Amino acid sequence: MTEPLLLTTARVTTFDGDRLLTGASGFFFERGPRLFFVTSRHVFFDAPNKHHPNRIEIELHTDAVNLTRSSTLSVWLYEDGKSTWRQGGDTGGEIDVAAIEIDRKLLPPTAVFCCFAASHLQSSLREIEVGTALLIVGFPLGFHDTLHHLPVVRHAVIASSFGIRFRGQGFFLTDARTHRGTSGAPAGLRR
Repeated sequence: MTEPLLLTTARVTTFDGDRLLTGASGFFFERGPRLFFVTSRHVFFDAPNKHHPNRIEIELHTDAVNLTRSSTLSVWLYEDGKSTWRQGGDTGGEIDVAAIEIDRKLLPPTAVFCCFAASHLQSSLREIEVGTALLIVGFPLGFHDTLHHLPVVRHAVIASSFGIRFRGQGFFLTDARTHRGTSGAPAGLRR
């Protein structure tokens, strides 16, 4: 078995019907019995770049001992013309985070993953200052352990004030060697 942190994050691929669009990262989050897959909102919808997928595929491990075994879960992003995902927000409005609820009954019975929970969320902004060290777990440029379907971890630091929207937008900056495909990756304090 590998480190649980690596099993929190999965590769997500976006599609328009059967047409492959992009690859990104996302992570599992549990709130009580409910399971969510969280990524950047622009992975699900990005009007300025004309990115309008209608479904995603999430790569899942299916064997806790043999991590080379995996399957994909296909999830529709719209039902009856309405998004099935939820837009993230804060007191300033929308942020570049979205979550889609995953029906556990749709998962393979042997699915192997770990989840973040409310206990992992930062409760005080005082601990997060410019220069604070982070780990970012994801699939930059699709680069990952293709045999074991595991992400890679990059070091980063907070590069703008965490409590202030950068340029008034719904995000903050990190300084890290990230690339396309890292969108939606969890960023956590290095302990």
